[in-house]
Amino acid sequence: MNRLERLDIRLCLLAMAILVALRIGTRDEGILLVACLIMVWSIFALGYDLVFGTTGILSFGHAAFFGMGSFGMAWAQMHGGLPFSAGLVAAGLLGALCAWVVSLIGSRITGLFFSLLTLMLAELMSILMLTRLRGLSGGVDGLPGVARPVWGEVDFFNNANFFWVVFAVFVVVVLACWVLRRSPLGQAFQAVRQNPVRAEQLGFGVRPLRQTAMALSGGLSGVAGGLLASLMMYTGPQMLNWKTSGDVLIMTLLGGSGTLLGPIVGVAFFEVLREVLAAYSDYWYGLVGLVFILCTLFLPQGLAGTALHWWSKR
Repeated sequence: MNRLERLDIRLCLLAMAILVALRIGTRDEGILLVACLIMVWSIFALGYDLVFGTTGILSFGHAAFFGMGSFGMAWAQMHGGLPFSAGLVAAGLLGALCAWVVSLIGSRITGLFFSLLTLMLAELMSILMLTRLRGLSGGVDGLPGVARPVWGEVDFFNNANFFWVVFAVFVVVVLACWVLRRSPLGQAFQAVRQNPVRAEQLGFGVRPLRQTAMALSGGLSGVAGGLLASLMMYTGPQMLNWKTSGDVLIMTLLGGSGTLLGPIVGVAFFEVLREVLAAYSDYWYGLVGLVFILCTLFLPQGLAGTALHWWSKR
């Protein structure tokens, strides 16, 4: 493990400590809700960066896996009568299955053509949920009443208590991503990103590796979607909208792709910026876009990526 990787995981642990301190230091429901949203979207961004920053696959359709994960949580509870933990597993499996099917359909194309295919399939899924499958999805009204965990006498409908559930999943995902990046499989993903032709010449199965990365990424995206559905106690076809894919891409690039800390910083920066700007202007999305353009021009490695490379060189 080189200096940059050590610094990356240490700062991730520091971010976890800051979240714990925030939970202990305040019981404000609004602040804790934003903290939970940051952790949920960080899980989504870490899953997205598994294909984008680690494997080099640009996807415009990750909202489909995120949204289907939220529906997986709702269906497992409402139709299957399963508890929260089983619903979360179902959300991850459904997200992974959808991502694997998408990668299988686009197994013979790469680059921008694959990116456009993911966008097309995600929009198709969104339209089906709004129209033909509205009996399952609730149509434009969605599915309200997604439950939170029921463990003993703990009131998880209180954000202060549900915070610890989201935090536990967040910690597990961060550590799992760290182990995966350092594993032989993670090294193979990086080889595919750096030079797929050379990787294939060395004996790596480039196509199966890309499909595996998509499935793992879809699984994490589905877990994030299931958590968000439980946090908001609602899910709907709006979660499959292409804007969701755009948001997670912007978050990942703002923080810095290819690192553990980058997606987390990008999500935190995006969420805080949204909360601040939305209080002053209805056109906050345009202002976020301006900030994104400036970061792309002057900090091409992202906020955390630039800071990590600068500090490691020192």
